[in-house]
Amino acid sequence: MNSVALSLGAFIPMAALLAITPGLDTALVLRSAVTGGARQGARAALGIATGCLLWAALVALGLGMLLAASQRAYDVLRWIGAAYLFWIGLGLMRHPRAQFLAQAPQDPSPRAAFASGVLTNLLNPKVGIFYVSFLPQFVPDAVPVGPYILLLGAIHALLGLLWFAGLIAATRPVAGFLRTPTVVRACDRLTGAVFIAFGAALAVSSRRS
Repeated sequence: MNSVALSLGAFIPMAALLAITPGLDTALVLRSAVTGGARQGARAALGIATGCLLWAALVALGLGMLLAASQRAYDVLRWIGAAYLFWIGLGLMRHPRAQFLAQAPQDPSPRAAFASGVLTNLLNPKVGIFYVSFLPQFVPDAVPVGPYILLLGAIHALLGLLWFAGLIAATRPVAGFLRTPTVVRACDRLTGAVFIAFGAALAVSSRRS
């Protein structure tokens, strides 16, 4: 890239496309919004955005290169991430919620959705590999690499938040239907199945592509 304007002009559409591509993050935000309301969905979205910023910071500091260069480091994080997704998915399928608890007077774990978003993002090594291979391509000449990669990561996180906000808002018109016990249980089980599928795909993925 020869200039910041050209760099951002090329990066923003690509990042926006990546943000709206359905995946694990989308499933997590939708499940949190349906079963816990807009606030829980927002917390999950903020957790995912925080994970993206942390990955960008690692890449900016050069630590992400270890993940790209070391098969062992990749495999360790891959297995941890797969185990986490299996654990969460099995829990959702075996013990789905039957009630909508967003308006309970005391939420026993108000930060659970945020923490789930952070962990789901950080324990997916493909996110790290993607940032290592993708973000540096948009750094213009004669621009400090570290700060600029942080900027790109922040833009990607912001675009993701905007997309998640739209998803959360879309659940409101049908909130009453989506919060019925049958639908809440089905949502939990479906999300659990998605998590297990992503965990299986992560477990069998051996190449850092």
